[in-house]
Amino acid sequence: MTRRLAAIMFTDVVGFTASAQKDEAASLARLREQEGIVRPLFPPYGGREIKSTGDGFLVEFESALKATECAVEIQRRLRERNSKEPAAPIQLRIGVHVGDVEEDGGDIFGDAVNVASRVVPLAEPGGVCISDHVATHVRSKIPYPLDKLSPRNLKGVREPMDVYRVVLPWEAGGSSAGSSSLPRIAVLPFANISPDPENEYFADGLTEELITVLSQIKGLRVISRTSINQYKGTTKPVAQIGSELGADSVLEGSVRKAGDQLRIAVQLIDTRSDEHRWAQTYDRRLENVFAIQAEVAERTAGALKVELLKSERDALQERPTSSLAAYESYLRGIQANRLWGTDTARRHTLDREAEKYLEAAVREDPAFAAAYSQLANHLLGTWGLVRSTSEALPRARECVAKALELSPNSSEAHTAAGNLAFQADRDWGRAEAEFQQAIALNPSSTGARFWYAYLLWVLQRFDEARKQDRAAIELDPLWAAPRDHLIFCSHYYDELEQSIASLEKLANAFPDSDTLRYQLAELYAHAGRSEDALRLIEPLAGSMEPFPRRARATILAVLGSPEELRANLADWEQGRWPEYTSPSNVAMGYVLAGEQEKALVLLERDLREGERLLWSVYQVPYFDPIRGDPRFIAMLHALKLPTQLSRPLWPDGRHPPR
Repeated sequence: MTRRLAAIMFTDVVGFTASAQKDEAASLARLREQEGIVRPLFPPYGGREIKSTGDGFLVEFESALKATECAVEIQRRLRERNSKEPAAPIQLRIGVHVGDVEEDGGDIFGDAVNVASRVVPLAEPGGVCISDHVATHVRSKIPYPLDKLSPRNLKGVREPMDVYRVVLPWEAGGSSAGSSSLPRIAVLPFANISPDPENEYFADGLTEELITVLSQIKGLRVISRTSINQYKGTTKPVAQIGSELGADSVLEGSVRKAGDQLRIAVQLIDTRSDEHRWAQTYDRRLENVFAIQAEVAERTAGALKVELLKSERDALQERPTSSLAAYESYLRGIQANRLWGTDTARRHTLDREAEKYLEAAVREDPAFAAAYSQLANHLLGTWGLVRSTSEALPRARECVAKALELSPNSSEAHTAAGNLAFQADRDWGRAEAEFQQAIALNPSSTGARFWYAYLLWVLQRFDEARKQDRAAIELDPLWAAPRDHLIFCSHYYDELEQSIASLEKLANAFPDSDTLRYQLAELYAHAGRSEDALRLIEPLAGSMEPFPRRARATILAVLGSPEELRANLADWEQGRWPEYTSPSNVAMGYVLAGEQEKALVLLERDLREGERLLWSVYQVPYFDPIRGDPRFIAMLHALKLPTQLSRPLWPDGRHPPR
């Protein structure tokens, strides 16, 4: 038998025996449902299921912290489930202890197992209790208070033991999915001071890599890159940046690259006192860049009094690639991918650059997991916008499979897998599980939270979607996308004036966003505010770019002038659009132009042999005139989408009911 130190979790379904005596079939169904919710949560936290105890589980973890975090997440998921099924709740008690165990024949034995089994009955229904041994390991590392219970004499344990109740967020007044008392850090864009300005990509890439590396530390909350990019070249004081981002500390620095020589200067600054927590200059060869990143992460964690787990230390020491050529291509690829999302004038060029460099990265190093994840997410993000199914999906599938094979615990890989299941396969359950696992692996991942919110919006689970949007906003406060999506999830189409007020505020905060400007013009048109709508779309007159042309034509059609829209549709039919556009978007135009039969035929053809992207737009009012058509309803059934909307129908698809 082998002996080792382990964290042990026991779960127990409350009242299962009594409920089974009343209705065995219903109780067994809820038990299986509970297993389906709980069991997938063990692996993301490093848990190993030892056995089922009939109406619970015995699970081993490598650390007390991971076991406790997993226990909290289990109760969070069950609470969400119970809010939808209040008449038939599933409630667990969970107990956690850490100590020595012995393994024999796949089972484990010892005092740790015995104590954990005695701790679990002390938990309240829906609660988590931990032993004093566990509390010693997790205190100050989790954002939840610990309430000490009175000393208990546990059966089989000689001395009275201190046991603590974990005060869960909803018990303590609630918190968003992304909020916590953990230290919040922002990595500002590193300055390029290289002799060659072309090395800007390296400084940008190093910034993103440090964000990624620090995000692996679960004791930190790291502001995402979208908010950080806005401080490139800034002269704002650190205190102001900290206030705008809600960050306790900022990491800033500069990069000088000359050939294979690097000079990287880094400093960590407290945003409240403006004092340096630490500073260091590294003069190294390019091949040492990964060691520098690991050292920066470890020193940052130490300065912020965050104790690294062994698994986190091991992850920091891993080299993502053994090829410097692959790494440089990767950095160029992620820079082009970042610019693609903001530079609409060069969108097509940047899309191809991102693909070219990321393909070069995996060609140089076929074991470069992060490059496969980035390439998969880029292809899926551009699919249906500038890239057709045949261009995007086959390669995206290969990249997702390879990323998961090479790095099964990569949050980015699971985000890509979730996007593939969501957008391409419309496997809503698998997509949700992948996004949840991505978030569990990296709670600072705003990408996973944003796409999860989008999935929940598609399924009309708006309360849950708003929760993920708010968590993304907290982690990425200067990113417009989750704020925009939050408006969609709240009242975009059913409370028009409120939506206009919210979108005006957002558009003023992000004046360079063409997308927000077009959306605001659309809402003005729906509200009958034609002068405001025309003022916003006037700069689009004469544009040859497909997206601005389509936006202008759509808004004019809402205002009662469909001539441009019909001309655009005729160009599409003749293959004269210079950039790919999804058939679902074209079908919306047909309905708005009064050609409902063409829309239905196109959507049916797309469902048979195309991208089947109707899920992404089926809720918009332009489809309301055909929403009751049996053919449209059949398409929603085929995609396993709700056939009813939470808002009232718009009679003509153009204006809300008066």
